[in-house]
Amino acid sequence: MNRDILAVIQENMNTFSKGQKRIANYILESYDKAAFMTASRLGKRVNVSESTVVRFAAELGYDGYPSMQKSLQKMIRNRLTSVQRIEVANDRIGDQNVLDMVLQSDIEKIRLTLEDIDRDSFDKATDAIVAARRIYIIGVRSSAAIATFLGFYFNLLFDNVAMITANTPSEVFESLLRVGEGDVVIGISFPRYSSRAVQAMNFARDRGATTIAITDSDASPLAVSSKYTLKARSDMASFVDSLVAPLSLVNALLVEVSRKKNEDLSKTFQTLEQIWEEYGVYQKAQDDQV
Repeated sequence: MNRDILAVIQENMNTFSKGQKRIANYILESYDKAAFMTASRLGKRVNVSESTVVRFAAELGYDGYPSMQKSLQKMIRNRLTSVQRIEVANDRIGDQNVLDMVLQSDIEKIRLTLEDIDRDSFDKATDAIVAARRIYIIGVRSSAAIATFLGFYFNLLFDNVAMITANTPSEVFESLLRVGEGDVVIGISFPRYSSRAVQAMNFARDRGATTIAITDSDASPLAVSSKYTLKARSDMASFVDSLVAPLSLVNALLVEVSRKKNEDLSKTFQTLEQIWEEYGVYQKAQDDQV
């Protein structure tokens, strides 16, 4: 089902049974909370049976409650304000230990990312990066941390990397002024998606550059304008974006790119080690004092 689930519920309200209307009204009023409830918990919240909730999902055209829940979660990812995210997170955590829940959730996101990653797109994206005339990287707001990490290591591997750190849309376009065929633009964004990152990717695509999106799903606005989409699961832990899986994906990208540049890599790092030694970049280990 591609239509907004809330619109479908509103259009079919008159056809629902009394119990189904209670479910429908709760979802319309509190979709941010309903999206993360089990069928049993949702039923208890509106005082209907779990089977009524399952039948309600089927009535909407879903093949089961998990499909309806997934549709709800996908819909809200770019809608929730920071305040709503805090409320949802508090509701999900309940009496659970925060440390255990957050770390287990991050482990699960890495597992799901490994299962879902398009390996062909991954391979072709790394080939395009290695062959690029120029590499542009854009990631703003919380995604800026991942973009900076990627840019730091790419600058050790390549001499043609440009980080786009512009603060306004006009500065983004100015940074991409000469982008074109033979260039690669890597856009990084997760819900709530950055409009600047989306604009940059559209601009680069229209000028013939190879666009690579690092984002959470095919429904992401970055994926629409990208030749290759590398998907990593993200999640919201309160108002904080969980970017553990995206960072793990970037690690894999760096390792694969370095392998494909292996003949140049040793020479590059030999030179870097000499520089680091000469200018004392790293603290030397001190001999143990007796």
